[in-house]
Amino acid sequence: MNGIFTAQRIKLAGAAGGFVLLLICFASSVLLGSTTIDWRTAKSAIVQYDKTDSNQVIVRTARLPRAVTAVGVGASLAIAGALMQALTRNPLASPSVLGVNAGATFFIVLSITFFSFKNMQSLMWVAFVGAAVGSVVVYMLGSLGRGGLTPLKIILAGSAMTALFSSFTQGMLVLNQTGFQSVIFWLTGSISRQEMNAVALVLPYMAAGWVAALLVARQINLFMLGEDSAAGLGQRTGLIKIAAGAIIVVLAGASVSIAGPIALIGVMIPHIGRYLVGNDYRWLVPYCGLLGAVLLLIADIAARFIVIPEEMPVGVMTAAIGAPFFIYLARRELSQREAAR
Repeated sequence: MNGIFTAQRIKLAGAAGGFVLLLICFASSVLLGSTTIDWRTAKSAIVQYDKTDSNQVIVRTARLPRAVTAVGVGASLAIAGALMQALTRNPLASPSVLGVNAGATFFIVLSITFFSFKNMQSLMWVAFVGAAVGSVVVYMLGSLGRGGLTPLKIILAGSAMTALFSSFTQGMLVLNQTGFQSVIFWLTGSISRQEMNAVALVLPYMAAGWVAALLVARQINLFMLGEDSAAGLGQRTGLIKIAAGAIIVVLAGASVSIAGPIALIGVMIPHIGRYLVGNDYRWLVPYCGLLGAVLLLIADIAARFIVIPEEMPVGVMTAAIGAPFFIYLARRELSQREAAR
């Protein structure tokens, strides 16, 4: 019993340390960039805003919305990735790998290019629809054939749908080149161009997704034992899948609507979280939220200094960080499969 309490205290201490690290990264995101802002100016921009002070304007209109977006998107993609890996039993699953982000991006580009949608509320619902379509199509394709849904088939289906949605998106831009500038933001993955009003529209949906993920964490733990075992313990596995799928759609769709398709956070962070707290989703979900937010904040800060005075899109940074990790996971999974034969 003492060992259990000690483990719980260690996890709580880790969560507290993660929260402190998140605050440090958030403050750094507000203060650092091509123009360095001192903390007094940043504080004044929040509590005593002076529009005549150019540094306060930078904080209020650019740095603060950017930092809040990084926290929301990073946490949402990481939690969505953890849920996808549980549902598909595939350690490589994430919204960016299984076509969910690509579906949301395609629908957003379609709505902007041909229907002139510009309102963030409308774009967010379009992203929800695109994420849902991508999820359903990939799940159906991955379930075809003998043996039903398997980790290999779901990855192949996700890769195929990601390529298909990307091709459709590029095709639309070829047909309507005048719309390219208005959608390039969603193609590269960026958190630097949204105003706080737009961010405030999306955050409640993200927060609802985080809370819902925590509420289903216990059921996900039982689901991880196997569908038959979970059903034997009284769990309605079909309902769990639907609930988790809806949470993934909301988190991924909201993230794409505000920042575009940011890659591989949903792959990396759940594995780091499992290394720290194991497979208990009651701990894994909050750890993923904290770590995902920290990673995207760090990636965004680094993106400001790579090609000064220009900035690298944060989606490029996360892809550069995540690609080696993804290759490592793929090689490890292949080695484990070969060893099991």
